Amino acid sequence: MLRAVSSSLGTARAASTAVKRNTPNIVLVDAVRTPFVVSGTVFKDLMAVDLQKEAIKALVEKTKLPYEKLDHIICGTVIQECKTSNIAREAALLAGVPDNIPAHTVTLACISSNVAITTGMGMLATGNANAIIAGGVELLSDVPIRYNRKARKAMLGMNKAKDVPSKLKIGGEIVKNLLSPELPAVAEFSTGETMGHSGDRLAAAFNVSRREQDEFAIRSHTLASEAAKNGKFTDVVPVFLDGKKPKTIKEDNGIRVSTIEKLSTLKPAFVKPHGTVTAANASYLTDGASAALIMTEEYALANGFKPKAYLRDYLYVAQDPKDQLLLSPAYVIPKLLDKAGLGLKDIDVFEIHEAFAGQVLANLNAMDSEYFCKEQMKRSGKFGRVPMDKLNLWGGSLSIGHPFGATGVRLAAHSAHRLKEEKGQYAVIAACAAGGHGVGMLIEAYGK
Repeated sequence: MLRAVSSSLGTARAASTAVKRNTPNIVLVDAVRTPFVVSGTVFKDLMAVDLQKEAIKALVEKTKLPYEKLDHIICGTVIQECKTSNIAREAALLAGVPDNIPAHTVTLACISSNVAITTGMGMLATGNANAIIAGGVELLSDVPIRYNRKARKAMLGMNKAKDVPSKLKIGGEIVKNLLSPELPAVAEFSTGETMGHSGDRLAAAFNVSRREQDEFAIRSHTLASEAAKNGKFTDVVPVFLDGKKPKTIKEDNGIRVSTIEKLSTLKPAFVKPHGTVTAANASYLTDGASAALIMTEEYALANGFKPKAYLRDYLYVAQDPKDQLLLSPAYVIPKLLDKAGLGLKDIDVFEIHEAFAGQVLANLNAMDSEYFCKEQMKRSGKFGRVPMDKLNLWGGSLSIGHPFGATGVRLAAHSAHRLKEEKGQYAVIAACAAGGHGVGMLIEAYGK
């Protein structure tokens, strides 16, 4: 899917090599997101479908997209509300999208809206669509909590009970199990281990100290705070909340700049007492939604849209979900750049999802490790180190927040906007996800 951008011999940049022209250029026209907010705060009384609706509505209004030009809607989500299992369709209808425009929902943990984007890219590349909305949402303020299995079986059996003694017996089973709910957990089904435990072990394996993690967290919050104050978050759209005290939510509320002294007083959150992952150097539970308009370049220009960036290529990877759960960026970045014929020096912007500070730093160490690259990635030598002065310069998931299903679009929007502001050509997105999965995406500045 990578399209050619010719480069002349002797230029400092490798530009793009070995590129095919048998598929259409695919472009990001624009992207929006609701404010990303700490779960249990301002969006706590909403449903996820409400947030996704707001993102779709705002995108349509911002881009002035006529519905007759829209072919399909794809949205990602992780913790599904059973009433709106195809949340893309329900949100689209609530947003006023005509009912003859199909919509479907995808899920792949923290990279769900990346899947929405790349699924759309596939439809555009094969001529099955010209314009697609790709988005995602998570509302962790209200996750589904189930009765335990014994109570559920008893409830289903109540309708089949034919006499009073049978009903009383089943009723007793229900009452007995009412106070033993099944609570959702951010844990791997295959290993039973929480992502926080994996993050702690990963940091230890790659010699990332507690202080390095805390310093990276402070960096994330500081850069996000500066970006917000300087008006860089142009992808954020306001959300009006009706009720007894109507108000409009206009900005993220989880960005908090602290000091290394304060962070050093926090106790480990997962591996106690000697772990290094704390509440401050880990991403927090977040509510939010996003939406992006992607098109073929030809269709966008023919219909008066001005693209922000080219969506050049993508790659998914998967590894051992126990010991390498969060290492996908280290695997996918080299593979993606090899595929594109590019090197580290050709990339101007990196946006790497910050699940944990230790996870990001461990991945940077892994790519710069001779041993890891040779033994685990089967490369001839180490790949190299991603420069910090190109990484997440507007903050990341540690500070802005991480609604599981929505972050991928945020990464794409920030990559496109940073490329324009920093006058760069190529951006790389990388993110880890549950199950040992990961994604890498290559984005190119439009007009370069």
